[in-house]
Amino acid sequence: MSVKVLAIGKKHESWVSEGIDRYVKRLKKPFDVTWQLLPHSSREGDAAREEESTRILAKVGERDHLMLLDERGTNFDSPGLSRHLQGRFDAGQSVTLVIGGAYGVDGSVHSRANTVWSLSRLVFPHQLVRLVVAEQLYRAQEIAGGRPYHHV
Repeated sequence: MSVKVLAIGKKHESWVSEGIDRYVKRLKKPFDVTWQLLPHSSREGDAAREEESTRILAKVGERDHLMLLDERGTNFDSPGLSRHLQGRFDAGQSVTLVIGGAYGVDGSVHSRANTVWSLSRLVFPHQLVRLVVAEQLYRAQEIAGGRPYHHV
């Protein structure tokens, strides 16, 4: 059981890497995280979306619980996200989080997604989303463990 983050795009910028590292170093099983950055397509629009989606799905395990980040998805509060993740771990599932590219993902990824998660109805730069995801995974771990990082 673990969390794998698949993200389309460039290597983390230094300020993003520092922030992600800060939280990832604190994570423990089952909340431990691996990151895999997949290159963005050289194509545009639908062609890019299709190519990137094919690459994403090739990296998702058959039994993985796929959580797709999309501004049209479910907006969890932090305790709700923690319960959702813990439920997956309790069911013996690994979680794969997907952060699509600039053109998003196609219907094949949406169809495969078990959960579509929205950080906000706003659209954020992908580098910032990566950092927010790292922090929220750490927060979810702390909530699940009953530790005081999250204040209600």
